[in-house]
Amino acid sequence: MPRTVISDTSTLILFQKIGNIDLINKVYGEIIITPEVAGEFGETLPEWIKTKPASDKKYQKILETQIDNGEASIIALAKEFDNALLLLDDLKARKLAAKLNIRITGTLGIIHKAKQMSIIEKVKPLIDKLLQTDFRASNNIIRELLILNDEDTDH
Repeated sequence: MPRTVISDTSTLILFQKIGNIDLINKVYGEIIITPEVAGEFGETLPEWIKTKPASDKKYQKILETQIDNGEASIIALAKEFDNALLLLDDLKARKLAAKLNIRITGTLGIIHKAKQMSIIEKVKPLIDKLLQTDFRASNNIIRELLILNDEDTDH
């Protein structure tokens, strides 16, 4: 398990919208966000979410020329750790993080890991809830996740 898990705003908001924000805690324990992410989230944070700013503000500003400031701040912070995992859904930010050799997972990856850890019985109910929000994923990815978890229902 990664020693440091850092989350972007969208992951927190999506799990909050479907009433499962505690699932992140059950899968990863304590997570870190930046003050930028806390500001974007705009709600009271559970005690298992800690806030830490990125130290290298110049690096963060450079990243902000390519992605939004919340995403830039978590990537800059992740570079300060050896084994960080980013919880990140935005495709452009994911591609940038991957280029920088930062490990990433997203909302669907968290749900998959929760199933692997027997925290949840099925992934489909959570995916169905997510699809009622502004969350978007291709049908192929959703179908692959259902098959991977032995829940394929010819989606």
